[in-house]
Amino acid sequence: MLMRHTTRCRGFTLIELLVAISLMALMTVLAWRGLDGISRSQLRLQQQSDDVLALQATLAQWGADLDAMAAQPGTPSLDWDGRVLRILRRSSAEPGEGLRVVAWAQRSIDGQGQWLRWQSPPLLTRAALELAWQKAQVWAQTPGDDDRAREVRTVALDQWQIFYYRGNAWSNPLSSADGPVATAPAASPGVTAAEPDGVRLVLTLRGGQAINGTLTRDWVRGSIGGGK
Repeated sequence: MLMRHTTRCRGFTLIELLVAISLMALMTVLAWRGLDGISRSQLRLQQQSDDVLALQATLAQWGADLDAMAAQPGTPSLDWDGRVLRILRRSSAEPGEGLRVVAWAQRSIDGQGQWLRWQSPPLLTRAALELAWQKAQVWAQTPGDDDRAREVRTVALDQWQIFYYRGNAWSNPLSSADGPVATAPAASPGVTAAEPDGVRLVLTLRGGQAINGTLTRDWVRGSIGGGK
């Protein structure tokens, strides 16, 4: 007589299925949070890297503008009125391509202070130079659409200061022998002021960036010892 053995196939109970689904859901949530954290970290690192590169490029441009400062009879090469720094610089290393007026200023954009750079087109006549010099000062306060098209946002900052190196000492360009003055008349194209041997830039960078706080950069004429 043959004996038949039967095996019962036992499936999962409803409770076991619920537990398995819950574990899978928990693992999915944990994996998603891990991926989200990695993504956020990458974005934060990328933003910090972009901030550092933007600051480096800005300071390099600042030094290049001062290195290319040009001398023109009867026209100041450099002027700081407490709001905007204007620089008369060579258009390029090639001779005969004219001069440019470059201006640096701070303005609030969307509620945040931004350090801005403005640049004129190449200037080939005396009249064009004088007009651009005046326009650079107006741009810092009430820029028009054409002026905004020529400006570039650089870095976010709370404030900035300029000091000149004269007579073996750093001093406020707006100070006189009797002490600081509230305002100083801007140099006009018909008057040439004594140019400083060096320029000190002090930036107070806005918080939340990769580099923040106070940053100081000194530039010295090449004949004195080069920029740094």
